[in-house]
Amino acid sequence: MRIMGRYLIVICALITLFYSCSGNKTKNEDVNVADSLEFRDTVATDSLTKEISETPMPKAADELFDDFIFNFAANSRLQMERVHFPLPSINGEKKKMISKAQWKMEYFFMRQGYYTLLFDNEKHMESVKDTGISHAVVEKIYFNTHSIIQYVFDRPHGAWMLMAINTIPIDKSTNASFLHFYHQFVTDPQFQQESLASTVHFVGPDPDDDFSVMEGIITPDTWEAFAPELPSRMIYNIIYGAPKKESDAKLFVLRGIANGQELEMTFKRKEGKWLLTKLAT
Repeated sequence: MRIMGRYLIVICALITLFYSCSGNKTKNEDVNVADSLEFRDTVATDSLTKEISETPMPKAADELFDDFIFNFAANSRLQMERVHFPLPSINGEKKKMISKAQWKMEYFFMRQGYYTLLFDNEKHMESVKDTGISHAVVEKIYFNTHSIIQYVFDRPHGAWMLMAINTIPIDKSTNASFLHFYHQFVTDPQFQQESLASTVHFVGPDPDDDFSVMEGIITPDTWEAFAPELPSRMIYNIIYGAPKKESDAKLFVLRGIANGQELEMTFKRKEGKWLLTKLAT
């Protein structure tokens, strides 16, 4: 493979269009720590959220956690029905019980237009489609406080329910090593350059054919033209089923909620050092 010079400007433009960074803030409680990074079609996201909130959740949505969580995060009536009150909230040795009257609507990632996921490999990604999963955890990962808020869901009697909220240090996460690396990767340009494999495999849309993709190689000296904007203050993750021990490979996925766009970055740990080996858009 070789660098496709004639596509360089086009690819750069595509990546720029894929993401935008603005300073707008909302009243969402996560605003102080969440990034302003958002997809350009936030109007479509708002429209989708409104549509979900006004439509009763079909029974089939309980089969896949992804179908359920989008309904849960957009439909306030459904959310109140699917929280097991009083809800235990545990932070270290502190524990409190949240009553129904104290509960505030949790929108998760619906207001930012995208969400992020961590997988060990492409096969691990198939767990998203596993209808047999009856346990899932939505994680809000805060880099400024070095903490993770975990929303624990179970599916007793075939219906997903929020059963508990746990707050843990990032160091206690099975993804701790990668999360520490990721934060430095997205906040330190020099470290980012040093964390690229000698060649990074690139897969992206072919500007000359809507139904084809093109592949090539990114080298460190051309990385700046390809480097996407990434959230640096707070990211989400969803654990489907039982958590796995951290592996020496990690697939970071950023997905648009309403537009179907997706970014995938593959990292591998070699001799204790994480390196980016593949970028797919």
